[in-house]
Amino acid sequence: MGGKYDGFSIGDYSHLEGVAKRALTQSQDSNRHVFISFDHEDLNTINLLRGQAKNDNIPIDFDDYSVKKPFNSENADYIKRQIKERIEKCSVTLVYLSENSAKSDWVNWEIEESIKQGKGVIGIYSGDNPPKNLPSGIENNKCKLVKWSKDSLPQAIEEASINRNIE
Repeated sequence: MGGKYDGFSIGDYSHLEGVAKRALTQSQDSNRHVFISFDHEDLNTINLLRGQAKNDNIPIDFDDYSVKKPFNSENADYIKRQIKERIEKCSVTLVYLSENSAKSDWVNWEIEESIKQGKGVIGIYSGDNPPKNLPSGIENNKCKLVKWSKDSLPQAIEEASINRNIE
């Protein structure tokens, strides 16, 4: 038969399977599932971002799967398992860039875990320019940096979700 079935080659089926997977993923993510990576010192700023995502008058719209309250544990393996599960449910990880996040081992671990899981990762910053010091995971993986604004953030989230490494 030479690798053809009903007039289609195996390559045709593989291509169609990839198209179907992307379509299913995009339809499931009509409201993007986002993990926000940040240093705990920046919690008040992150709560502002979360509030914007819930405000119907602002076009930033996503479901937040990030950690709302610190885990009541000092066991790093337990905390990593809990965070890993949250990242698995998301299509994009937003990394809030600040002087605090650049020094955070947890932020770097969350970036690397997100990359390992094939998630879209973008760094967001407030102000006119990103901080001078960035988490090494952002620099090493050449993640896109985006100014936190109601106009640029929704598009950046959408692009990161579409361009992630879907298996």
